[in-house]
Amino acid sequence: MKIRQVELTDAERKALDHGYKHGKTASYRKRCHIILLKSDGRIAKDIAQITDTNIQSVYNWLNRYDAEGIQGLQTKAGQGRPRILDKQHEQIVKDCISEECQRLSLIMDKLQQQTGKQFSQMTLKRFLKKLATPINVSVKG
Repeated sequence: MKIRQVELTDAERKALDHGYKHGKTASYRKRCHIILLKSDGRIAKDIAQITDTNIQSVYNWLNRYDAEGIQGLQTKAGQGRPRILDKQHEQIVKDCISEECQRLSLIMDKLQQQTGKQFSQMTLKRFLKKLATPINVSVKG
């Protein structure tokens, strides 16, 4: 069985080490760690155990690193679940708040009718927080 080798320059190793220690997300730090472990001559099975992932993921990140470099280890835009409320709903939310600013449940009902989307009060609170709108409304049902 041939073991796949990853050769890193000093600059690449330094960038990966920085990403592993100081990366913004845990997933990015893990991906940097995978490449660093592979460059040390470890086999994919051992790397999968160390990083608590599966062998196929190790190979997938090695392939991404080979193709795109360290930038390929970042999570690309558009990954994950789409937002329920986004920028296009901002004005609708503000209008509902100005009409009924005392009860979050009434605001939520109006928003759900106008947008045709179902969401929880926590989703609405998070959206309001992102808008930097104070949430001093009672949660009565």
